[in-house]
Amino acid sequence: MRRKRIVCEDDNASVVDMTPMLDVVFILLIFFIVTASFVKEAGVDVMRPGAASGTLQKNVTLFVAITATGEVWINRRQIDKRAVRANVERLHAENPQGSVVVQADRRTETGILIEVMDQVRLAGVTNVAVATVAPD
Repeated sequence: MRRKRIVCEDDNASVVDMTPMLDVVFILLIFFIVTASFVKEAGVDVMRPGAASGTLQKNVTLFVAITATGEVWINRRQIDKRAVRANVERLHAENPQGSVVVQADRRTETGILIEVMDQVRLAGVTNVAVATVAPD
């Protein structure tokens, strides 16, 4: 006599649905990507002058560096000082509320610093600051 094999499925088996948790994780990821402000670094280190009256700048989105030899750096690449205005206009359009900080080396000629700051202001940025170091 042949026996029949009967397979019973457990009706009470519970399965955890991961879809809602994954949806929440992806929504949080998108939220953090959209709200993050990306700072455009200058790309070169300079020896900034010290100042006792320096204040911390908020909402800085672009750094412009000027080396001791007069080289201008924006967004990790060296540019001609005549191209500062065009580069700042393009990068400032990404975040119009952001400010620009000029990181000038302590041995930079004042004339070059003034030319760069003038080009930044002509690009439409009203909040321009010069970076300093707190004295020891």
